[in-house]
Amino acid sequence: MTEKLEHTPKSCWEVYGDEANLAAMEALAARYIDFISTCKTERETIDYVVERLRAAGYTTNFGHDLVYRVFKGKTIFIARKGQRPLSQGMRLLGAHADTPRIDLKQHPLYETCGVGQAKTHYYGGIRKHQWFSRPLALHGVVVRQNGEVVKVHIGEDAGDPVFAIADLLPHLAQNQAKQVLSDAFEAEKMNIILGHRPVDEVKDENGEPAKDSPKERVKRRVLELLNAKYGITEEDLYSAELQAVPAGPARVVGLDGALIGGYGQDDRICCFAGLEALLAGEAPEYTQTLLLWDKEEIGSEGSTGAKSRFFEYCVEDLIQAWTPSARFSDVMLNTRAVSADVHGAMDPDYQDLHEKLNSATIGFGPCFCKFTGHRGKYEANDAHPEYVGWLRGVLNDAGVPWQMAELGRVDLGGGGTVAMYLAAYGMDIIDFGPAILAMHSPFELASKADLYATVKAYSAFMQA
Repeated sequence: MTEKLEHTPKSCWEVYGDEANLAAMEALAARYIDFISTCKTERETIDYVVERLRAAGYTTNFGHDLVYRVFKGKTIFIARKGQRPLSQGMRLLGAHADTPRIDLKQHPLYETCGVGQAKTHYYGGIRKHQWFSRPLALHGVVVRQNGEVVKVHIGEDAGDPVFAIADLLPHLAQNQAKQVLSDAFEAEKMNIILGHRPVDEVKDENGEPAKDSPKERVKRRVLELLNAKYGITEEDLYSAELQAVPAGPARVVGLDGALIGGYGQDDRICCFAGLEALLAGEAPEYTQTLLLWDKEEIGSEGSTGAKSRFFEYCVEDLIQAWTPSARFSDVMLNTRAVSADVHGAMDPDYQDLHEKLNSATIGFGPCFCKFTGHRGKYEANDAHPEYVGWLRGVLNDAGVPWQMAELGRVDLGGGGTVAMYLAAYGMDIIDFGPAILAMHSPFELASKADLYATVKAYSAFMQA
């Protein structure tokens, strides 16, 4: 009787410990590692998703049953028609494809102290010191004035150079070491080293530097190399979106290979899991919708973030194509949604920052977070208990392990997701995703077992 009265979260390794599940888990992890190794920007993520959708028969024509729409190359709406009319709502899963990084400024290039560098502005919630003295790659696009989009991708192949932000040597860092961490590492000094070798100096007939000889010869060589590879000029960088990200592939971590280490798992692990669940599912009873947004890490602003009306426009077009008599408000009010976002796992070395009774443990399945926000649940979506009860039943019936937690101790933790922006439509929604360690770092850690359980949880939700 006691066992039934009390609830203890189950380890995914115990639930999925048989040979068949472990083999399926490894196959899924291998696909995921390839995904996060190659998709390090929101544009690359959306390109990957589109490729898989097309292979599965999805089209941009909303007259069909399997449809998608991409906006600005960084946000995507995907829908799979259900047996019930849209007026009875959807099963909606929303994740975000952006992740903290280092952006190049619009006028980035300069030369000083014999080094060619690029000025930067960090994006999202990073810990600055984690980005110094580590190999970086450049990903992104440069758009010429005629509208041509040039993709930039340097630092990932074995023969590519990498880039770096130089750290201060300890011999000269005594004063820095006395500062608080937020002051010790200045954002304006996070400048990326791009080159060192100058172009040959141009001489006139007298052997003197010619008038047209470049003054910044290292910067000139950087520009010449970029022009030779991509056909771009310095002015083209004003209309560029270039991101410095950790170079190199994701890796398995630990002697047992049970963890996955890599950049951008917040929140691309949920993007991947949601797509896997959608594509593997059977013909649904309710319309299934997958939304991957941009800009979540900076407050979901802009035309490609969750605060934009892109989602509304897509649903309106879907209603017109599938159920013209449906009212937009009925669709929204009857929709059940999940904000698919990761949760911070309890750190073994910093357990005191968590409230252990309400914290997530890595390897124990995806985590419900009833509310996010901070300081008294400010800016939180606080999910209704009726919805939480329904979701518990869905996962328990499917035999999927899950847990529930909040992010950190009261007044010490907190965070934000897209949940409150979808809740504004009146739909039921809760944050739900795997717990990871070292969130927002250049090398986040996720459990293979959690990834496997999350795909199963998202499948159960969308099929419910």
